[in-house]
Amino acid sequence: MSTAILSNTLIKKLVSSFVAILILAGLGYTIATIYLSNNYFYETTQRLHSNLAKDLIEEKFVDQSPIDSAGTVNKALFGDIMHDMMAVNRAIEVYLLDMEGYVQYSVVLDHDAPQTNQKKVSLKPINEFIALNGKGYILGDDPKNTENKQVFSAAKFNKGGNEGYIYIILAGEEYLNTRELLFGSYVLKLGFGTLLVTLLFAAILGALSVWYLTKNLRELVYAAKRFQQGDLRYRIQNAEKSDLAGVTTTYNSMAETILNDMEQIKSLEALRRELIANISHDLRTPLAIIQGYIETLQMKDAELTQEERSDYLKIINSSGERLSKLITQLFEYSKLEANQIEPKPEPFLISELANDVHRNYQVLAHQKNIDLKLEMDEGIPLVFADISLVERAIQNLMDNALKFTPENGEVTVEIRPDQTNVEIAIKDSGPGILQENQALIFERYRRTKTGKQKEGAGLGLAIVKKIIELHNSKIRVFSIPDEGTTFSFSLPVYNIA
Repeated sequence: MSTAILSNTLIKKLVSSFVAILILAGLGYTIATIYLSNNYFYETTQRLHSNLAKDLIEEKFVDQSPIDSAGTVNKALFGDIMHDMMAVNRAIEVYLLDMEGYVQYSVVLDHDAPQTNQKKVSLKPINEFIALNGKGYILGDDPKNTENKQVFSAAKFNKGGNEGYIYIILAGEEYLNTRELLFGSYVLKLGFGTLLVTLLFAAILGALSVWYLTKNLRELVYAAKRFQQGDLRYRIQNAEKSDLAGVTTTYNSMAETILNDMEQIKSLEALRRELIANISHDLRTPLAIIQGYIETLQMKDAELTQEERSDYLKIINSSGERLSKLITQLFEYSKLEANQIEPKPEPFLISELANDVHRNYQVLAHQKNIDLKLEMDEGIPLVFADISLVERAIQNLMDNALKFTPENGEVTVEIRPDQTNVEIAIKDSGPGILQENQALIFERYRRTKTGKQKEGAGLGLAIVKKIIELHNSKIRVFSIPDEGTTFSFSLPVYNIA
């Protein structure tokens, strides 16, 4: 799938999500508006008519009582009250309650029905309303259906020794039925209008927002296309200031890493070709010597003196040893290169290892008339490293030093501790290494062009570098032409605590 398809798919998802959010927001706004409008209407109605029941008692019950001396409800009085009330507001329903909340009379109820006299409303909201003097927003029971709650006005009366409540529903059943019919149409119009407006704004804002929000994403897609088409050096400008800074900086870093890896692969490929050429040359030379002297022995065996035969065999043996050493180095380096060798660090005395190496190389140094020295302080601490690998590294450095040091020269092994590390240095008095060549001597089969006859195969120092890197350390070289070379590295001190 192309990046363009991915980008279009993402944009469609963003637009769809944005439209869905706006639609839901529009529906939420509509529902909230309806709910708050209802509450606003009811609270306004109740506040406006909060003293209606109290005013009715003060006006209508001055000369007459709602209940006569015989305990009978004054229906004529209530007929006049309801007629006057409904003439002003048809939504109002007036009820006469006793002190327990039972409905005594109302012109809107059928008192011939047995269940009418059993109707009872809760007095708790009524008493709360009276205590607050009508200042709060309180819903009470609807006598026609006590499961419904309605806004009301209420007041307590005490006339002619009879007590009770005047309970006025401010939004009666007839009013509510009419209101529901009209309100349903209003809600439909409001919801449909809100939906249309929401979709219109969604289309406009969605397009603008997606275009703005995906600006950096489009730049990222463009950069990926440029990279795919071969422009490996194209980078996103000011990536760290982008809205997608984490992604864009990661892309730039990734592109840089890929470019470096590709360049490294090219370099490794060049080194591989050089390695194959050098290996072929170095293996062919001792093999040719061995083969040539064996053929000479076979063809001229009867003509050769014992001394000549002995010299030929020594040359064959020397070439065989050289060939064996080269193959061993190749095998060792390949294992290090493939990370097949894992160091097994342990505490050991580097001073004892230095003494063993010094003693083992004394014979070879004596044969070349080289002065081999060992310099170290007393009380060298334990180091924590792989003793066999460290010994191998020191041996390679010693071989290198003895190889390039002329007769009557000097090779020195130094061991110097500090608080956290022990430094091992091998100095020689050889021809030295030019500054421009010092960075190349640790690369496999990369030999310096000094014209000397004792150029090595190029693996000894490469093996040393790999071993020291496995110990999280670094091999260092200091050399001055015609004054000698010093190789050094550090190992961590073993902390007993």
